[in-house]
Amino acid sequence: MVGQALRLPLNGSATGAVALQNKQRTLISHQIKHRTSSINIPIALTIAGSDSSAGAGIQADLKTFSALGVYGLTAVTGVVAEIPAKVSRLEPVSVEMVRAQIEVLAKNFPIAAMKTGLLCSTAIISTVAQTILDLRSKTPLVVDPVITATGGDPLLESDAVDTYATELFPLATLITPNLDEAVQLGADKIRDRESMERAGKEFERKFKTAILLKGGHLAGNDAVDLLFVNGKVVEFAAPFVRDVATHGTGCTYSAAITAGLAAGRSLEDSIARSKKFVTACIANHLRWKSNVRKNIDALNHSFGDAIAD
Repeated sequence: MVGQALRLPLNGSATGAVALQNKQRTLISHQIKHRTSSINIPIALTIAGSDSSAGAGIQADLKTFSALGVYGLTAVTGVVAEIPAKVSRLEPVSVEMVRAQIEVLAKNFPIAAMKTGLLCSTAIISTVAQTILDLRSKTPLVVDPVITATGGDPLLESDAVDTYATELFPLATLITPNLDEAVQLGADKIRDRESMERAGKEFERKFKTAILLKGGHLAGNDAVDLLFVNGKVVEFAAPFVRDVATHGTGCTYSAAITAGLAAGRSLEDSIARSKKFVTACIANHLRWKSNVRKNIDALNHSFGDAIAD
């Protein structure tokens, strides 16, 4: 009865509608009184920007966490007015507010894993890093170094890239750059598997943590990502989904990995499952007609069963 829609009387009687509403409330109240069990699921925190189109940012992260059985917390770093192909406006949140969000959540929730996405500025990157240090957190941290939007619009102050390397990367369990971000972080142009391996090995040596270099932008039938960890290289591949113009794949991917770590899975297992999940989200994408462009595509995050045990 709880899940049934409220049906108004055909004669439009207000009295009848009120009576029916009262009856439903009584039934719902009765059922609630007999529910005494609670559910305990892992908790993950995303420290990232808000995307008004809900395809990327904290919206994508929360949808991913929910699909994968993890409760999501958010610390918002900026508000972005955007659609998949265009950023209209970006307003960072104050560093004081960023810190306050992280502190109140970390002090009250048993956070099992964290991730970062859009951090906007040098000041926010420094604040996030210092707050994590001050909390003496040993929680796994996935850093998705968001620098530009899918459409090419800049999302990070130009002088902030070095701050990632010096302040936040040393705290990371995993760093997840795509090929363009890798170049902006100091790699030479990546054109093929060989140059991809070269860049990943150099990053692992330089940043002293695991690196997941995402190769989806390389030409080929498969989207190949490479994990560089403890001196070894592990490949994760899935068929490349063509003719789709979504955004938020990097956010979704890193959020899925974070969800896996929150659930106690190993790094490699978390990445393998997340690769399947994000591929399913892309392959089963949503599409609408736009008033100003041909189509708007969005990831479909309703595919947690794509990686079910």
